[in-house]
Amino acid sequence: MRAPSVIRDVTWQKSSFSGGGGEACVELATHADDILIRESDTPAHVIRTTAATARAFLTRVRRLP
Repeated sequence: MRAPSVIRDVTWQKSSFSGGGGEACVELATHADDILIRESDTPAHVIRTTAATARAFLTRVRRLP
């Protein structure tokens, strides 16, 4: 995953798995061809990755016992 640069003008979407009312929620956004991931209680810390890398990660996680 690549280090984030300054990211502006994106619309963050809260994960449907996040509980209501809490600040500790995973949020996702897209920027150019990248997927952005952050935790709502630390919004300055953003992980930037490609869709292909995110897809590969999720595929492996789903295969875990």
